[in-house]
Amino acid sequence: MNKFIMILLCIFLPPVAVFLDKGIGKDFIINLVLTIFFFVPGSIHALWLTVR
Repeated sequence: MNKFIMILLCIFLPPVAVFLDKGIGKDFIINLVLTIFFFVPGSIHALWLTVR
């Protein structure tokens, strides 16, 4: 069930999902920039980090 919630967060709030999974670091900064400029790549990056 936890993975399901993380996948939903990745789709709707990608930076929050990356923060909860990895904390504040380079992955969070990359995802934040991707989400600000282009929402879909931010979601894909968050999904990739969470499922990996």
